[in-house]
Amino acid sequence: MASPRDIRRRALQAMYQLDVRGEADADAVRSSLEEADDLGPAERDKAWELARAAHAARRDADEALKRLAPDWPAYRQPALDRAIIRLAHHELATGRAAPAIVINEAVELAKEFSTERSPGFVNAVLDRIAKAAAAPQDASPEPPASAQETA
Repeated sequence: MASPRDIRRRALQAMYQLDVRGEADADAVRSSLEEADDLGPAERDKAWELARAAHAARRDADEALKRLAPDWPAYRQPALDRAIIRLAHHELATGRAAPAIVINEAVELAKEFSTERSPGFVNAVLDRIAKAAAAPQDASPEPPASAQETA
């Protein structure tokens, strides 16, 4: 049986492909999951559904990122970092897992697949997103460090 991390790893790979290839190639991306011999059919379905849902909600993730890290909007990020953040944002927004677990898993994915600096970046961004989501609705989220320095 596959672990939640294995499912997230495959969901990330599908998210990356959806980002690069687009929705028009969704069937080909889905087919690529069939080659995942580390997942059973039910786990492949979970990975695909997670990837599809996170991809569908990518604009929400990008908006949160624009507000909380204005110096690093989605278009400036490496594609893998963007996919990791979008996947984790979806999990945070839907309460699919506890924030600490989601952030830790995203950092681990960044360590495995992205650049040397990516784990720290992913951690900082997701921490801000989680704090903003946990803040009372009438309270404004903590401004990014760059905004604090100029204030």
